[in-house]
Parts: sequence; structure tokens; C-alpha cells
Amino acid sequence: MIPTETIVALATPSGAGAIAIIRLSGKDAIALADKVFVSVSGKELTNQKTHTIHLGHIVDNGKTYDQVLVSVFKNPHSYTGEDVVEISCHGSTFIQQQIIQLLLRMGAKMAQPGEFTLRAFLNGKLDLSQAEAVADLIASDNEASHQIAMQQMRGGFSNEIAQLRQELLNFASLIELELDFAEEDVEFADRTQFNELLTRIEFVLKRLIDSFAVGNVIKNGIPIAIVGEPNVGKSTLLNALLNEERAIVSDIAGTTRDTIEDELVIEGIGFRFIDTAGIRETTDHVESIGIKKTFEKIEQAQVVLYISPLTPKGELNSMP
Repeated sequence: MIPTETIVALATPSGAGAIAIIRLSGKDAIALADKVFVSVSGKELTNQKTHTIHLGHIVDNGKTYDQVLVSVFKNPHSYTGEDVVEISCHGSTFIQQQIIQLLLRMGAKMAQPGEFTLRAFLNGKLDLSQAEAVADLIASDNEASHQIAMQQMRGGFSNEIAQLRQELLNFASLIELELDFAEEDVEFADRTQFNELLTRIEFVLKRLIDSFAVGNVIKNGIPIAIVGEPNVGKSTLLNALLNEERAIVSDIAGTTRDTIEDELVIEGIGFRFIDTAGIRETTDHVESIGIKKTFEKIEQAQVVLYISPLTPKGELNSMP
């Protein structure tokens, strides 16, 4: 069942800033905003066209909270498919909270995390794949993950699957037609074309399954474990890659007892480098725990950089 309550929440990151946006969505969104908004030109929001912006003040019982810009989006031409109002106010946390509390008192309900996107999905503005891509797009921190999220949000996967589904339905209807006229010995469906379609569907599904693993790695950063014996330069390599003293370096064997991770973006792709404890036989209990973690990281990593005492300077052994 599609919810009908009007919801409100901060649409920009929490905390102080130059500007903050407070979003209302629901059948009473425009009417609720009208109760607290006083336009400088005396306009009422309920009488305004969709996709318009209005300058005014948020006022309650004669008290002015802020000068704001109010954007009006009428259903179904909005992100959620409902009436939507976005209030652009100054980014003071006090102003943000005062406006939100005022709207709650007027009858709005606090939105749950992701509820605006949920309503967009329920109202048919986004399919499930696109809705999931919204979170990935927000979380993208490099060019590769951004491009994947944008492609998914544009409906790249959904359109391909929808086209294959339509072709399957067409063939299914032709086969059912043959069954209805089985005694007539008439063929309506081209068997060769049908087999080609099944082969293409199998190929597309396999490609989508494979792309999930690749996309997940790109989104989270490609994990690269730096492994080797103690004192072969693993921590020195990590510090050199990051251009900072991220890991402690000393001549004492077994200095690194735990894994140290940090991310580096190279040509738009995130790489998560993991410095590990040196692998050797030891009676030290704490160091043994660190070595155990090293082997765990080796299993989880997409790439393993093995540094041996005999590795020439500037050369590395890479094990996928």
C-alpha cells in the first residue's frame, strides 16, 4: 500500500553550511508549506505552477525564522511522483531544526531514511535497480563508481532486461497459439530465432552476474594486500604510495601487528591498499594474531603484492 502521509526531512547533509534544503512530499505538501511561508509578492503556493521558485519568509505566529526560496513540484512531475516542496534556507542547524519542527507541528511526519526514494519507487518513478543506484551514486567517491551508478540510474540494466522480457512474452504467445492450433500442424514461432533469443538471454544474464562482482569491487575500492616476511619494506611501500607516514617503520622485525588500510584513487579507480603483519614462525601470541589476519586479508584481496627479501628495488611480484 502506498503511504499517503506528508513527510518532511533534511535533503542536504546534516550540520551547518551555507545553504540547507528541507523537503516535503505528499498530498498536503504544498498546503502545509503555504501555512508557514509568506511570499514577498503575496502569492499563495497552492495557486502556483509546478517547477517554480518563490522568495519569501518562514513565519510562525508573527515570528520570522528565515528568508527562504521555496521550490514547488506538482505530481506526477516530481522526484517522488507526489506533490513536493523544497525549502532552501540558510544552513544554520538552529534554523533547520526550527523549520522542521514547525512543519511537524503543522501535521507533517518525519521521513524515514531513504523514504523519498522509496516513494519514488512505489509511485513508478524509479524501478528497483534505479532506486538502489541512488544510494550508490551518493556514496560514489571516484570516477569509476560514479559512472557505474549513473548508468544504472539511467536504466541501462532495466531497459535491457525489459526488452528481453518483451521478446520472451512475444514468443510465448506464439507458442501458445501453436498449441491452440496443434491439430492444424501450423508453426507460428521461428524455432531458430527462439533458440537465438535464449542464447542471448543466457549471455546477458551471465554478463550481469559477472558485472555485479566487478561493480562491487569498484564501488568499495579494489583491495590490494601487501604481504611478505618481516622487514622487507611493506610499510615503507604503503607510506610511499600514500605520500604520508601512515604506518610505523622501524628496523625491529614484527613492528606491524595489525592490518593498516587506506584508499588511493588512481585514474578514477579506487584502490584499497592493506599493509599486513610480516609472515614468519613466531612464539609471540600477539604477532601470531596479526599473521592470522594477514592470511585472512590474502583470501579477501583481489590482488596480492608479495615483497620478498630478494625483490630488486622498484620491482614487485603481483599475484591475482
